[in-house]
Amino acid sequence: MESENNQTAGSDMEEEEKYERPPSSYGSMKSESDEMEKRSDEEEEEEEERGGRSEGAFIVPLDPPAPPVVGSHMVHSQYTETVYTEVTEQTRPPEAVVIETGSEDLDDIEEAEPEDEEDEILTTCSPEPPEPLEMEGLTQEDENSQPGKLDPELDLPYIFKTIQHVLSKLSNDELFKFKIWFNKWEPLNLLQQVLDGDILDFVDKAIELYGQDKALSKTISTLENMEKKEEINELQTKCQKAIFRFYLKEFLLRKCQIIHEGVPQAGKQQFLNTVYVEPQISTCGFGGVDPSHEILAQPPTPIRVPSEDTFVALNNLFRLEKEDGSPVKTVVTTGVPGVGMSVSVAKFSLDWAEERANKDVQYVMKVSFRSLRLLRNRSNVHEGITMYEILEYCHPPIKGLKILEEENAKYIIIMDCYDCYPTHLDFQNAPVINDNYAKAHVDIVIVNLIRGTLLPNARLWILGRRAAVSEIPSEFVDVVTELQGFTDEMKDNYMTRRFTDTQLATKIVRHYKKVPMIQILARHPFFCWMVAKVFSGCFQSATYGHDPPRLTPFLIHCMVIQTNRMLKFYHRKRDNELNWTDGEKNLLRMLGKMSLKMLEKSTSVFTEEDVKDVDLELDEVVVYSGFCTELIPTIIPGKRTFCFSHYTIQEYMAALYVFLAFHLDSRNVLDSGFLPRFFSSKYSSKSAASLVECAISRTLNSKLGQYDLFLRYLCGLLSLRCHYSLLRGFLYSHSIPKAEGLAEVEQLLKQTIQTAPENRKQNLSECVRELTQEDD
Repeated sequence: MESENNQTAGSDMEEEEKYERPPSSYGSMKSESDEMEKRSDEEEEEEEERGGRSEGAFIVPLDPPAPPVVGSHMVHSQYTETVYTEVTEQTRPPEAVVIETGSEDLDDIEEAEPEDEEDEILTTCSPEPPEPLEMEGLTQEDENSQPGKLDPELDLPYIFKTIQHVLSKLSNDELFKFKIWFNKWEPLNLLQQVLDGDILDFVDKAIELYGQDKALSKTISTLENMEKKEEINELQTKCQKAIFRFYLKEFLLRKCQIIHEGVPQAGKQQFLNTVYVEPQISTCGFGGVDPSHEILAQPPTPIRVPSEDTFVALNNLFRLEKEDGSPVKTVVTTGVPGVGMSVSVAKFSLDWAEERANKDVQYVMKVSFRSLRLLRNRSNVHEGITMYEILEYCHPPIKGLKILEEENAKYIIIMDCYDCYPTHLDFQNAPVINDNYAKAHVDIVIVNLIRGTLLPNARLWILGRRAAVSEIPSEFVDVVTELQGFTDEMKDNYMTRRFTDTQLATKIVRHYKKVPMIQILARHPFFCWMVAKVFSGCFQSATYGHDPPRLTPFLIHCMVIQTNRMLKFYHRKRDNELNWTDGEKNLLRMLGKMSLKMLEKSTSVFTEEDVKDVDLELDEVVVYSGFCTELIPTIIPGKRTFCFSHYTIQEYMAALYVFLAFHLDSRNVLDSGFLPRFFSSKYSSKSAASLVECAISRTLNSKLGQYDLFLRYLCGLLSLRCHYSLLRGFLYSHSIPKAEGLAEVEQLLKQTIQTAPENRKQNLSECVRELTQEDD
């Protein structure tokens, strides 16, 4: 009777159309086993048609086919499984020989030796999906040739198997309901395909559509709708690493995919991957100051620059090695203001989240010092806070997880905006803490994190301005990198990528290169953005672009934006609160006063004593202002030395101080008898012509380049466009009247050109253009 039933079942199966599983997108999931069996059946049919068989082979009587799989109900095959298949459960590779063990003696089968013993793999005919092959220590390489050991619990086979195992516990009705809810927003044809397939097909298709992390998250949310708490807990427990990684990726995609260049404005954003051009990053920084100048061969105080062999790619920062060959653990990145540190952090994070680079890194967590500043100001943290509470404050899903304490955990904590932290960290006197759950003051916890006593597996990436990060002791830093900015080719590439209008990009590139000093300043990404921002607006006028751009308005725009950024980032002002107080005005004027003294001394370097001489705080000048940086190694032994982010900014600030003293206080600070007059004065001592006459006298009686650009900026500031339109409302009120006597200044400059030395005439002509040109 049983034999008849089996024959009847066999004939029914032949009449029905057998469902064929589509080829799997993931070969390791073993869904190609049906194709292998089909190929074996076709070979046997061909053998029967030929009416013979090859030598050494014999016909094996076939057993009835295995029952079909319905829903999640798995029925084991009646075939006998060998010990080998029970252990591996692997499907056979192509060209492997299938040996049926149901009705033959193994001793007889051993006599039939295949041609290639290495290709012979025993297989099972069970419809139950086999276990995927898990290779420990699997090493992969991403598109940037970055090798790394992948965590098995974050890799595809583990997640696939876990989802499949949990869904197999659902009943047929529950599984049908799950599929409907899981794909309720998908097209009907896709839903029909999913309903027709088994669990293996469903998981395979879900991962193909959504990716392994999102498929896992969608599975959990669907089970939550079905109120399947047991299955949810199992998935969350077994896949807690993948769930947390998915949260981090979504968080970083949301934060980093869109970039607000310069000063953030609503509706004024770009896709980071569209406009990003990677700047040069050096492992041998000296301050990041570009010594190039339009007139001078180098600044008065020589500045060192790194060589090209020290450059490293952004995504390879944690591929660097220490002197002993071990990988770096703490990387500090710095640069002059406006060189693009925040954008570099966003790009590094986005590349990891999109799996473009650093795939072997399990987690990338951003713990900004700006967030730590807010946390420090909370009233309830004065009692103390733990390391994990800080992580929970920045990333709530980490609560209750111990994944960061595992021995093989590999993750990066990005701590940017070091200069935003409101106090100096005391690395010498802070007590040592080894317990991640011990409470202490926020400052002490941060110190111990940088020391490496807390979260010892963490790799730290600390970013900030040079004068701020230099307080971190060198024994806690493995490598210091420095952003150097753009090459000429990178500048043009940025312009091309930023504008969809190629003709506009070409016009801007051609236009800004007409002024060498603007081309030099555009080496820094911030200034490059300024070029694009300012000139794209100017080119909206059909008549613009015939004359070269003026340099002074460009520097005024940069000064205004940097000061507004200082108010927002360091003083936490809102967009509608960016009114300059006497503090900001005094800062700029005193910076100018110090700059003028440095010009008179023919130096481009200043110390803390020079800052105190003009009644300013050091941090206010070298950290917050956005105009200065620290030089490493120091130029003066035993003292910290600083300079402006470019020498021409020093020249501009000196001219600004002279102009403000004249325009607001009616003082001519240049009329001090310091140098003999080149002309016999015929102008009033309080006139603009008298001021420019003194500046010309200093310029022509000094070596080439000492005061030349200073004179150009002073003439530019006197122009109606600059002092009455751009500066009014920032450095002085709208009630201040226009400067008078500009026609006399123009006449004076033209007379001076006629008698000046040849090497001075070109700059004097530029002074006339700065004073009179009005098309920008």
